[in-house]
Amino acid sequence: MKQSGFPYVVPMLLLSVAFFATPLAVLVGFSFTGNGGMTLDHYARFFGDAFNFRVLVNTARLGIETVIGTTLLGIPIALLYWHGGRNLRQILIFLTLIPMLTSNVVRTFAWIVILGRQGPISEALMAMGITGMPVSLMFTELGLVMAMCQIDLPLIILPLIAILSRTPYQLTEAAQVSGAGPWRILVTVLLPLMLPGLLAGWILVFASTSSSFVTQAVIGGARNVYVPQLIYREVGTLFDWPLASAIAVVLLLSTGCLLVALTMISRHRRLVGHA
Repeated sequence: MKQSGFPYVVPMLLLSVAFFATPLAVLVGFSFTGNGGMTLDHYARFFGDAFNFRVLVNTARLGIETVIGTTLLGIPIALLYWHGGRNLRQILIFLTLIPMLTSNVVRTFAWIVILGRQGPISEALMAMGITGMPVSLMFTELGLVMAMCQIDLPLIILPLIAILSRTPYQLTEAAQVSGAGPWRILVTVLLPLMLPGLLAGWILVFASTSSSFVTQAVIGGARNVYVPQLIYREVGTLFDWPLASAIAVVLLLSTGCLLVALTMISRHRRLVGHA
């Protein structure tokens, strides 16, 4: 008689319930807590304030901009890995994984030097004659997007490498024989093959960027407010825990809706056929 594998799953189920499902249920329940019982006042306060809605839109825009930036950087690196030899592949994997072994806080503070008035970006702009004085990209959305792209770049490179590692070179050779040029091969052959990896990378990058409190606070500064900072303000300054819980639930739901949509797209039968 075949033994069921359920007993081996029980410890993981218990850990998931204890450290994920239960805290999430407490968070959701707390967001409805009000004077004398359950209420929707906290959600009404959040959506009734134009500033809060603008912060939510800015957070979504930051995630989309980072997704675009990491895509433009990640595709060439993944293609270089695919075309490279064994030594080049090992170097690219090493360079991709090393940043992930470094604390996000350390990488964020390194970007303070890079984006500062005496940093390499400012020096390069002055050397090229683009600006006549030192410039700082700190506390700007451009600087924040640049930092987030570097921090989250491995999250899109690794899925692309996983897809391309299973892709035979004969596909591009057949396209070349048919008369297709490099750009047509990229658009009509390689990009459709990489699309499942791109969707997986977009999910990871968007979720990471929209919830990255440290980088948003340090690089973005006080002028660029995003949802994680809004939650921190409600908890640490105003001590309004129910409203902070409601904002956190809104962030989870808005991010989750996008992730579900991308997941459904990635499971489309045409994309599955390419994978």
